[in-house]
Amino acid sequence: MNSAESIRLDRKHLWHPFTPHAQWMDPSFEPLAIASGEGAWLVGTDGKRYLDGNSSIWTNLHGHLNPTINQAIRTQLDKIAHSSFLGLTHEPAISLAQELVHYANAKGLSPTLERVFFSDDGSTAMEAGLKMILQAFAQNGQPQRTHFISPDGAYHGDTVGAMSLGHSHTFHHHYQPVLFSSGKVMTPACYRCPFNQAKPEKADARTYRKCKFECATLAEEKIHQSGGTLAAWVLEPRVQGAAGMIMQPHGYAKRTSAAARQVGARVLFDEVLTGFGRTGYPLASHAEGVMPDVLALAKGLTGGYLPLAATLTTEDIFQSFSGGPERTFYHGHSYTANPLGCAAALANLELLHQPKNRIQHDSLVQHLQSLSARFWAHPNVGDVRQEGAILAIELIADRTTRAPLLAANRTGHKVCQSARELGLLTRPIGDVLVLMPPYCTTHNELEKMVDALLLALNKVIPT
Repeated sequence: MNSAESIRLDRKHLWHPFTPHAQWMDPSFEPLAIASGEGAWLVGTDGKRYLDGNSSIWTNLHGHLNPTINQAIRTQLDKIAHSSFLGLTHEPAISLAQELVHYANAKGLSPTLERVFFSDDGSTAMEAGLKMILQAFAQNGQPQRTHFISPDGAYHGDTVGAMSLGHSHTFHHHYQPVLFSSGKVMTPACYRCPFNQAKPEKADARTYRKCKFECATLAEEKIHQSGGTLAAWVLEPRVQGAAGMIMQPHGYAKRTSAAARQVGARVLFDEVLTGFGRTGYPLASHAEGVMPDVLALAKGLTGGYLPLAATLTTEDIFQSFSGGPERTFYHGHSYTANPLGCAAALANLELLHQPKNRIQHDSLVQHLQSLSARFWAHPNVGDVRQEGAILAIELIADRTTRAPLLAANRTGHKVCQSARELGLLTRPIGDVLVLMPPYCTTHNELEKMVDALLLALNKVIPT
C-alpha cells in the first residue's frame, strides 16, 4: 500500500486522539505515517528521518529498538503473551511488583509502599488509586471522606474518576454533568503567579520569584478547611504536564502533602509523566523528599513499549480490604499485568539501574540545560523552565508584560509543524513548546533538536 492510499484510508476510517478534525482532514495538511524507529529517531514511510523530540508522547525512555527490552519481550513471547490475572498469577508480574516496591522505596522515605495493582495506562492507574482511597475510608469507618483537592489545570486522565480529579476546561467541560465535584487551588506557576512581584528576567521564573510561597499557603488553607471530609490531596509532583509543563517551586509537594496528613487525609501522587527519572531520580517524590500513600505510574514504566500501569499503595490501605467478598476491591481490567508488558518493564528497570545509563541520563540533563539558554535570543520567549529531562519554552506576545499570544492563532502548533519540516517531531501544549528527548539521545542529536526548534520559531515569528 502506498503512502497516499494509506492516508486516504486513515482519513476514511480512523479517529485520532487530541486532534482537531479540521486539521487532520484538511487536504493541504500532510499527515506523517511512521514506519520504524531506532534510538532517538523515527522514520516515516517516505524514508525521512525525524528526531523524537517528545519521546513519543512522554513514554519512551531508552530509545526505539532498544535491544534489552526487545529481547525481554521476545523471550516472554515464546512462553505466553497473556493470561487472566483474576485469581491467577505469573512470574513476570510477581518480579515486577517486587522491583517496583524496591524502586519506590529506594530513598527510605515514609510511608513505605508495599502493594502493587496493575492496570493499562495513566488514567486507569489514577482511577484505581482514587477508588482504593474511597473504599478504604468507607470500610474503616470514615465514609464522609469523599472530597478530593488538586491544583487548577490539573489533568489526570480521561476516565470519569480521573477527569473528576482534574480541572482542565479544554479537556473536560463537555463531561461536567457526569463528573463528581472536587476542590481546586491555584496553580503553582511562578511565571504567571499573581503574588510574584518579580520583574521578568531571562531565566526560569522559579529562580527569581519574589513571593511568600502563597500558592502553598493557600493550598494548605484549603486542605485544612476540608478537614474530616477530605479523602486525598492529588498532585503531579514537580511538573503539571498537560497543564502546560508547569513546574512547581521546589518544596510545594512536601508542604501540601504534610497539610493533607495533618487532617487525616491521604496523598495521591500522579507520577505517570514525572516518574522513572524524568524529573528526579528515581522519582519526583524522592526529589521532593515525600512519599504519597498512593502512587500512580505508567508511560515510561515499560520504557515506552507497551501499555502498562501500576498503582502502588501502603500495606495499611491494602489491609482495609481484608475480609469477605463484601470488602473486595471490585476493580480490574482484562489485560491486567499483561506478561509482555511486565517483561518490558523489568527490562526497563534493569536499564535504569545501570551506572552507564545513569551517567548518560545526567549528561543529557546537563546538556539540555546548557542549550536551553539559546531560546532567550527570541523576544517572544517569556519563560524557559526545566525539570530533569523536560524542557518547556513558553511563548508570549510581550516579554515585559507577560501578555500571552492569541490562542486562536495556535502559534505553538505552527512552530511544531515547521519543526517537523526540519526533522524534529514534538507537540506543544498551547503556546508552550516542549522538548523531552529519550535518555539515549546524544549531545549531537540534542543540538539538532534545539536547532530545529529555534529555526522553526524564527520562521513562524520572525525577529
